[in-house]
Amino acid sequence: MKKDFSVPRQTGLSPTANHTVFSGNGHRKPTILVVDDEPGPREALKIILHSSFDVCLAETAAAALRVLHAQPVDLVVLDQKLPDRSGIDLLQDIKRTHAHVEVIIITGYGSLSSALTAIHHGAAGYLLKPFNTNELLALVNHMLEKKRRLDFIRTFLRSSPELWGSEEETARAWETLKHDYRAMAIHAHEDISPHPDLPDCLPLLSDIIEATDRRLWSHSCRVSFYAGLIGTRLDLTDRDQRSLTIGAFLHDLGKTFPTLRGSLQEQNLSACIMKTEKQHPLIGASVIRPLELPAEVSQIILYHHERWDGLGYPHGLKGEGIPYFARIVSVSEAFDYMTVEAPDRSNLTIEEAARGISRESGSFFDPSLVDLFVEVLTRHRASLPPLAVTPVTVPGKLPTIPASLITQ
Repeated sequence: MKKDFSVPRQTGLSPTANHTVFSGNGHRKPTILVVDDEPGPREALKIILHSSFDVCLAETAAAALRVLHAQPVDLVVLDQKLPDRSGIDLLQDIKRTHAHVEVIIITGYGSLSSALTAIHHGAAGYLLKPFNTNELLALVNHMLEKKRRLDFIRTFLRSSPELWGSEEETARAWETLKHDYRAMAIHAHEDISPHPDLPDCLPLLSDIIEATDRRLWSHSCRVSFYAGLIGTRLDLTDRDQRSLTIGAFLHDLGKTFPTLRGSLQEQNLSACIMKTEKQHPLIGASVIRPLELPAEVSQIILYHHERWDGLGYPHGLKGEGIPYFARIVSVSEAFDYMTVEAPDRSNLTIEEAARGISRESGSFFDPSLVDLFVEVLTRHRASLPPLAVTPVTVPGKLPTIPASLITQ
């Protein structure tokens, strides 16, 4: 049984085809690290993978980290239960020290809850034992294609400051990026033609967010989901509903700005984090200007940190002077922040978060939207956790985008 929350099942690639990708250091055979304490499954995975990939083996978390520190690795196939640590603990270490290595969790101890935990901590896919060989190979190939795309985008963002330059420079940089992204998809025989109801640049924007930080991408998906829930209770046109969920998904696009992210490595960490927070709405709204997205999308990106009492940023707008969709996303983002565990804080329950948002009604948030959101949470309480964190893939499309952008 397959529990994969990020890759499409349909692809133009044969699951057993010899598959070579670019991984940042030239054209070479991809390297896969298999981490499993049981000799039988470990050797079986080596037999399945060795004809198309360079395969390294490790039976403990400590051995896996030694391999990762000693040589380049593209993908880790990780058992969730290891003798020295849990697979989830190792996954978190991998994402801290080798953030661009993709990880697939494979285990006989899986459940929806453990799958979502793995996805939350950065796993790209999830497979239960006993697995189907063709499914495993298709999943591995998809993950390596994803890594190739994301590595390309990371390199482009680092080497193309024009993307955040003048309006003319930004427009030229976007054209170059879109052309190269499309050419890569054609070379890989992948279809990234737009879904009829969505902007054709959305798959690329989704990959830009994921290339920056998969947790940021997951946060964006959930915020889009919550905003979409509120939108279904309002008398919105289909176009406005799409603009709301797309804007909610892209609200933190400014955080992909490499200079701001690099500044977090400076000595005054708190000041740099505040600098990033204060600037990212302005940067995000500026960088999408050449893409001709709906005006409401830009308003959400620019104004989602404004407060009802006028004490927000970047412009200190107040009350109904804040665009309505930005007010919706403000509530949605706050709820996600409260209910998702992070290294510096524990998550609140849904009920605790709802009470916290209610306390800020009239200060941070539009009182009418707070009442509506609490009502929506009550109505959808049983389904919120799995629906909020589970993205879907448009059939026939390579990049993953959140369910709220497709299913209303």
